[in-house]
Amino acid sequence: MATHISPQADRLSSHDPSTGDLVGTVPIHTPAEVDAAVARARVASQSWGALSFEARTEELVAFRKAIAASADELAAIIHRENGKPELEALTEVMMSLSHLAHATQHAPDAMASRKVGVGLLANFRATVSYHPLGVIGVIGPWNYPMFTPMGSISYALAAGNAVVWKPSELTPLVAVKLAEIAQKTFALAHLLQVVTGAGATGAALAKAAVDKVAFTGSAATGRRVMIAAAERLTPVLLELGGKDPMIVADDADVEKAAEACVYGALTNSGQACISVERVYVADAIHDRFVAAVVEQVKQLKVGGDDGHLGAMTSDLQVKIVRDHLDDAVAKGAKVLTGGSAAISGNYIQPTVLTDVTHDMKVMVDETFGPIIPIQRVASIDEAVRLANDTVYGLGSSVFGKHAREIAERLRAGMTAVNAVMAFSGIPGLPFGGVGDSGFGRIHGDEGIREFTRVKSTAEQAFALPINMMSMNQPKNALAQMRGMIKQLYGGGVVAKAGDFLRKLRG
Repeated sequence: MATHISPQADRLSSHDPSTGDLVGTVPIHTPAEVDAAVARARVASQSWGALSFEARTEELVAFRKAIAASADELAAIIHRENGKPELEALTEVMMSLSHLAHATQHAPDAMASRKVGVGLLANFRATVSYHPLGVIGVIGPWNYPMFTPMGSISYALAAGNAVVWKPSELTPLVAVKLAEIAQKTFALAHLLQVVTGAGATGAALAKAAVDKVAFTGSAATGRRVMIAAAERLTPVLLELGGKDPMIVADDADVEKAAEACVYGALTNSGQACISVERVYVADAIHDRFVAAVVEQVKQLKVGGDDGHLGAMTSDLQVKIVRDHLDDAVAKGAKVLTGGSAAISGNYIQPTVLTDVTHDMKVMVDETFGPIIPIQRVASIDEAVRLANDTVYGLGSSVFGKHAREIAERLRAGMTAVNAVMAFSGIPGLPFGGVGDSGFGRIHGDEGIREFTRVKSTAEQAFALPINMMSMNQPKNALAQMRGMIKQLYGGGVVAKAGDFLRKLRG
């Protein structure tokens, strides 16, 4: 099997993970070239940020239409570089378009100025406004090489920023194609630029004079990005790994839950930060659930034009999956389908494990592969405790008649109720996690505001007889202040005081 990435002098080669064939090459941009790209983006951001929402919308709609017109070509690139089936690749393009459309449509409302209460300063007006940051550095992953970075790029552009995007060294070509589309579509040159290379290029972007870095990847790399960005006190948005739990209560629809589990664990060959990575099933339905999952998994085909699962994108990831499988079997897990013996090159047969416990890597470390480890639980309390027994906190899912109540008990940024992964496909929902899964949010109004500078403004509307903001106070000012404190906050009349202040403001 050919190495997926092979640096050659000043070029980077991208290879098809299923065959090893060369897909294309891209430049390895130096730190100086990254800085130059950021400088060009700075110029573009000043003009772009000064445009009206209407003017930006017109250009973003044109960008969306141009991407849609190239959907098949983009999907073909994703298919060859990433290894996922063509249908999944085209779905990734469609989801990217959905978020671009949402960001474009909702940016004016999300960034609209709003009035806030003024408290004691009744003669003031107070507003909060949102303004573009300037230049956003986006460092994308290889598992969803278009959809995931577009979740930051779309919202950053809609908020009035320019973007410099560093794609994964494993999947750079779809980014290059999108940059070409942007260059042909936007009136402003350099609004969306792509810099390519490996870790050194990403580090250079994190250290560059950008106004924010949006990174998607592992927790270990996320920490390095934070350290690099800290040199300039550049804020970061981190969307990191996950070990997403799925809970199946004893009153769940077993067939529906099993179908969702198979999809959630195996789509993109399990290479998703929000994959179902561990399953906790009530004892009463455990055996029926496992049987349903195994039956469905046995119907799946790996590889080929009509395959349900494609090749794993990274050789390294294959090694991690094998290590997790071997560790689980050595500690007593039962293999019902697949297993280490069913790994061939970059193809992994979907694997169902039972008799798993939390002393196994497959239940505590991010696997990022087509494995479904299922653990029997005696109660929902036990399931919740185990689900929360992790350093991660990205997505989760719960099945059952009372799934909504159970969902509230999970320490996770997102939960799908009687479904899996649905939160990633709803553009209005903020996407992000807690703990080692990172912080900050993409998507939704929060995702738009994530790429803005918040400004607070206080404006005097009229003068009062007593000016609290003056050094020239009457001699009895201390007594007056004591009286005000007692009347306003000591006797339970705060609500009345609020009504009075509102009347003063008219």
